[in-house]
Amino acid sequence: MPLPAKTWPGRFRNARMSLITVMTSPVVVVVGTGFIGPVHVEALRRLGIRVKGVLGSSEAKSRETATRLQLECAYADYDSVLADDEVTAVHLASPNRLHRVQVLAALAAGKHVVCEKPLAMTAAEAAELVAAAEAHPDRVCAVNYNVRFYPLALHARALIRRGEIGDVLHVQGSYLQDWLLFPTDFNWRVLAGEGGALRAVGDIGTHWLDLITFVSGLEIEAVMADLRTVHPVRLSPSAGSVETFTEKKAAGGGELRPVDITTDDQGAALLRFRGGARGVCLFSQVAAGRKNSLRFEISGTRRSLAWDSERPEELWIGGRGEPSRLLLRNPADLDPEAARFSDYPGGHAEGYPDTFKQLYRAIYADIAAGRRTAEPLYATFADGHRELRLCEAIAESHWREAWISL
Repeated sequence: MPLPAKTWPGRFRNARMSLITVMTSPVVVVVGTGFIGPVHVEALRRLGIRVKGVLGSSEAKSRETATRLQLECAYADYDSVLADDEVTAVHLASPNRLHRVQVLAALAAGKHVVCEKPLAMTAAEAAELVAAAEAHPDRVCAVNYNVRFYPLALHARALIRRGEIGDVLHVQGSYLQDWLLFPTDFNWRVLAGEGGALRAVGDIGTHWLDLITFVSGLEIEAVMADLRTVHPVRLSPSAGSVETFTEKKAAGGGELRPVDITTDDQGAALLRFRGGARGVCLFSQVAAGRKNSLRFEISGTRRSLAWDSERPEELWIGGRGEPSRLLLRNPADLDPEAARFSDYPGGHAEGYPDTFKQLYRAIYADIAAGRRTAEPLYATFADGHRELRLCEAIAESHWREAWISL
């Protein structure tokens, strides 16, 4: 006889978003204790999902983070996470080089998987993970492209899908940060062996590429790219990596050692989309003053749409022969699909942390249902594979100074 359904705790202001019911409450472990791991923990808790514990790169980091976040378990190693029968899902916020082996082991252990981007180090590795996910149809597998879940990004997607802007003619945009501006800025992501051959493109560029294809519905068929390593030598603290988005330098004034860097600090790409649309994009982690600005403008035969993640409550809508206007986020004014993922009334800002909550709401609805949605709003492993194919095409285009078709 089946157990009675339970409802996750929590009240949401938007009455149109029905609460998710589950037969048994999910239990999650987050792997990774740097900048992004605790973001996962917070978002899951806001949904009432139990986060049992964390795993860091050392037992000491596991214990420190578990204590700071008031979690019950600080795991000693990944095997102990997978051996815990109570755990139903793992969130991988670990260095990119570990994703492949950790995803495969989690699926073999019967866990659902939410993996940070990029999904793997290479397209070949990502293809292997897609095949593994397909071999486990009862497991929900997602890539953590959270930017999709800004309400106005979802609304822009809905406008395009129902023909409000006409046929897309061209796309432009950028993703700019400054946290690696100086040669003394150092993090494991700058190392090709840890994060992959591409860094600005792989770390933040894939967010833009994923978002623009998700929102526009376009498919990229060819790229022409130019990349640059601004700091071919960076200074690493003797104590190791500095946490992402911090101003910390070497502990105790320790020595800084030079390290050769081959990954890109910035890059630009021209895009050709199937059907004829064109695009241009710029990615940089050395853009002084820009903390985390993802921008896009999509121009159609009737109207254009523009959005900036540092002003996430505003969607610019422009047209010829009509006034351009700013649509301010308000669930009552959004497409119903977008409104489902906007919990607060207009004037009560929803931002970066909320995108994680809404992403996990979509993912864990599928976990509760016991099956994957046919066309989920969240990024699948197939989407993650597509992004790595794009990365490799961008790298090849840069090296060959030529257009590369996908």
